[in-house]
Amino acid sequence: MKPSPSSDTDTPRAKRARAAHLLLLALTLPLGFIACTGNDTKPGNAGAGSPTPAASPTPANTSARLTIDGARAFEHVRKQVEFGPRPAGSSELARTREYIVGELKSYGLNATVDEWQAKTPIGERKMANVVAELPGESSDVVILSSHYDTKLFKEFRFVGANDGGSSTGALLEMARVMATSGQKPRLTYRFVFFDGEEAFCANWEDCQTPEGPDNTYGSRHYVKQLKEKNEIKRVRAMILLDMVGYKNLELGRNEVLSTRWLIDAVWDTAKEIGYGDYFIDEIEHCDGDDHVPFLNEGIEALDIIQLSSYEYWHEEGDTLDKISPQSLKIVADAVLASLPRIEQRLLAKPAS
Repeated sequence: MKPSPSSDTDTPRAKRARAAHLLLLALTLPLGFIACTGNDTKPGNAGAGSPTPAASPTPANTSARLTIDGARAFEHVRKQVEFGPRPAGSSELARTREYIVGELKSYGLNATVDEWQAKTPIGERKMANVVAELPGESSDVVILSSHYDTKLFKEFRFVGANDGGSSTGALLEMARVMATSGQKPRLTYRFVFFDGEEAFCANWEDCQTPEGPDNTYGSRHYVKQLKEKNEIKRVRAMILLDMVGYKNLELGRNEVLSTRWLIDAVWDTAKEIGYGDYFIDEIEHCDGDDHVPFLNEGIEALDIIQLSSYEYWHEEGDTLDKISPQSLKIVADAVLASLPRIEQRLLAKPAS
C-alpha cells in the first residue's frame, strides 16, 4: 500500500477511549503530527496507547450475526509468521499458499490457484492468486480480499505479521464462518488472496515494469481476467482488508480512494454493534492498494487499513506480538455484520 503525502493529527487511543466514556468531562488531548510521505518512511504515531480491550457487541444483535473466533484468526497469523518472510516468488510464500488452500478446502470451499509469470524489476517471478467462491442466491459477486505476500527486504528480516498476515488470517476465518454457517447468502461471495501487492523496489512508485507499476501485481492480474471473461459487471463490490490486527486498533476512513457508501455501511454497522471506538471518523491516508484496479474499472470498493497510526509499517518490528486476536475479531465481525446492509443496497440497484 502507498501512504498519502499529506498529514493528519493522531489522538492517543487510550485518551480517546476514556473521553468516549466520560462525556461530561472535557479532556484536552495532545495532538501529534503525522506525516505520510510517498515513500517507505514509516508514518508517525502520536501515542502508543494501550492494547485493544475486549469490546462487547450490542446484545440485541448478537444472535442474528455471524461472528468469528479471534483465536482461530490469530492462529492463522501465527502460522504465516512461522513460515518467515514471504515475498512474491519465494518458497515461504508457496508454503503459505498451500496452507491457505488447505484451510479453504477444509471449510468445504472449492479453492483454485491461478498462477502466472509476472515481470518485475528483479526479473520474472512466479505469482499465484488464491480464490474460493461461496455461491449465493444471485450470481452477482461481492469480493472479500487480502494480500498474502510480504515486502522484500534485504536489510532485515520482515515477517509482516500485520502487513499481510493479519488480513489473511481474518479473511480465512471469515471464509470458515460464512461457509459453515448453513446460511446461503443473497449474493455470491469470492474470497480472494492476492499475490504481489508489495513493490520489489524500495518505494511504491520507484520502478515500472513492461506490464505496469511495481505493485498490486495480483489484483491487476485478477481484474484483467475479469475483463477478459466479461465478468466486470458481475462484481458488484469489493472489500479489501489490509493491516487490521494491531493491538492498538484504530481504523480511519479512507475517503480519498474508497467508495463512500461502502465506508458508511461498515463504519455505521461497527458503531451499532459496539465497535465505534475502533472504527473512527478520522481520515486514513492511503493512496494505493489492491482495491485501486477495481475502482479503475468502475467497481465500487473499500479499503479497510490502519496505516497512518501503525508505527511498525515496513519495519522489522512488524511481528506477532503487535497482533491482537480481539482486533482481528472486531474487524471481521464488523464486516460480516455489514454484509446484509451492503447486499440490500446492491440488490435494490441491479447491475448496469
